[in-house]
Order: sequence, then C-alpha cells, then structure tokens
Amino acid sequence: MADELMLEIVTPEKMAFSGNIEEVTIPGSEGEFGVLRGHAALLSSVDIGELSFTKDNKKTFYAVNTGYAEVTGSKVTLLVETAERSDMIDTERAKRAKETAEGKLAKISKDDVEFELARIALARAITRINVSGKH
Repeated sequence: MADELMLEIVTPEKMAFSGNIEEVTIPGSEGEFGVLRGHAALLSSVDIGELSFTKDNKKTFYAVNTGYAEVTGSKVTLLVETAERSDMIDTERAKRAKETAEGKLAKISKDDVEFELARIALARAITRINVSGKH
C-alpha cells in the first residue's frame, strides 16, 4: 500500500518487529513524535517510554528503552536497548522491579552513584506496567 511505512525495531538480542505500518509514535528524548510515510528525514534519540504503531487499523504497543531512531520518507529504524510488546510483558515482574527501585531510591542520597540507576530502573518498570495493560 502506498501509505505504508516500513518499521524495524531492533535490540541487541533480536529484531523485535519488522513490517509495514501506517504510522508510529516514538518516545523521543525531546518529547513524543509521530511519523507517517513521507516524513522528513531525521535522527533522534529515544527515551524510555511507550512506542505505538498502527497496522491494519489496529494499534500495537511496546515498552522501549533508550536508543536511537532513524527516519526516512519510507522507513523508520529504531535501535533500542530493549523492546517488549504489551502482551509479552510480565506485569508481576514489572511491579516487583518498581517496588525494588522505589525501595532503593528511598534509602540512598541523590548524590549516590546508584541513585541514577535506580531512577532509570523505576522509569522502565513504570513504563512496562503502563504498557502491559494495552493489548
């Protein structure tokens, strides 16, 4: 179809998704942005967050970790640390990770080296919990 856009979501372990879609919304580090076929070429860093795309009038959601997005007029390539489709997320595990991260953050100073790692773990866990309910 002429209105379709090729999307590839790549992690270090696997090709998480590859296929033609109608549109994609990406959690960029400067804010969320949407891409349709014919979009201007750009490179963007990707932040921890919810990625969604529409294919055959059906939305699919992924929880993604940091990385990069390359956009051309007909293709979007995401290179991200992790990408989990909403129906594949272990919600209970994500809730335990959230509790662990919150516990660490409560016990350490903002000046501690571990603080930023715990903050990132908390953001990932919250994203995974939020995305897990969208399928």
